[in-house]
Amino acid sequence: MNPFHYQRAGSAAEAVALVAREPAATFIAGGTSEVDLLKEGVHQPTRLVDLAGLPPGTIAPLNGGLRLGASVSNSAAAAHPEIRQRYTAVSEALLAGASTQIRNVATMAGNPLQRTRCPYFRDPGQPCNKRVPGSGCAALGGLNRMHALFGASSSCVATQPSDLAVALAALDAQVQTTGPGGSRTIPFPDLHRLPGSTPHLDTVLEHGELITAIDLPAFSGRSHYLKVRDRASYAYALVSCAVALELDGTRIRRARIALGGVAHKPWRVPAAEALLAGQKPTEKLFLAAAERAFAEAKPLEHNGYKVPMGRNLLVRALLETSGLQPLAGPAGTAFAASVGGMGGLVSSPR
Repeated sequence: MNPFHYQRAGSAAEAVALVAREPAATFIAGGTSEVDLLKEGVHQPTRLVDLAGLPPGTIAPLNGGLRLGASVSNSAAAAHPEIRQRYTAVSEALLAGASTQIRNVATMAGNPLQRTRCPYFRDPGQPCNKRVPGSGCAALGGLNRMHALFGASSSCVATQPSDLAVALAALDAQVQTTGPGGSRTIPFPDLHRLPGSTPHLDTVLEHGELITAIDLPAFSGRSHYLKVRDRASYAYALVSCAVALELDGTRIRRARIALGGVAHKPWRVPAAEALLAGQKPTEKLFLAAAERAFAEAKPLEHNGYKVPMGRNLLVRALLETSGLQPLAGPAGTAFAASVGGMGGLVSSPR
């Protein structure tokens, strides 16, 4: 592990100032992902600024929706009655993503910012443009079964691993930040970047810019999250999807779909969403939407299986969200979110 300075900030403004003035400084909150990267030698900051001393986050009503403080734990959010009832995909994504012990520590701002699980990124002995810009991408000619179908480049084919990020993208959440340049609002689908020629930049956040809250807009429809993974418990998604449907009688008024495990960011599919709008829910319609969603997929040597898997998963998610097919378990739990295994149960945080 690389030596570094540690400092605990007493306010958001202090945290921003401490990180902004030092190019290799970074924030740490729950640390459930960052500590692994430190131990593996992947991250080598000169200073860690701990956010644990900031005021505790809350979940509060906001313009018909909810504002989730950055430091709210994943457990608290997953168990919150309004999130479970009104933003079901968020609860399901959180519960399918990690054990209770990790969820009790992980934060709502930190979860979507976790780095890729690409094994070449996490091995300092391998070339990786995300870790060392200009060093190459070992995954292009290596084992790439976990890698991207969409939005990749010759510099990087990694995927974004957060389950929560997929649900937030489908629900059109917004990210509130503060930084050296002041405060701003970022639509969640715009938070993460595609790799292009700068894969070391995961998001549009500037150095020293800190997420202060995540806003869920007013939503009266149905949402659902599903993931497929290698093993039955607490593995990262091979493919996942979040669906948000707003119905007008027997027709779909608006549909939002985000795919996970297939790109450098949660992947929205506007062409498939447009196909569903104004239509009556049917399996035939959902099959057509899934075909359209994956029409532009560009598989690598080892991940072609993700295309039929993703299409089938999206059809199932649409059938279950629309009510044409029953959920595999109670809505808002990992039993509903998991395909081929269970991921945990809702329990109130201690």
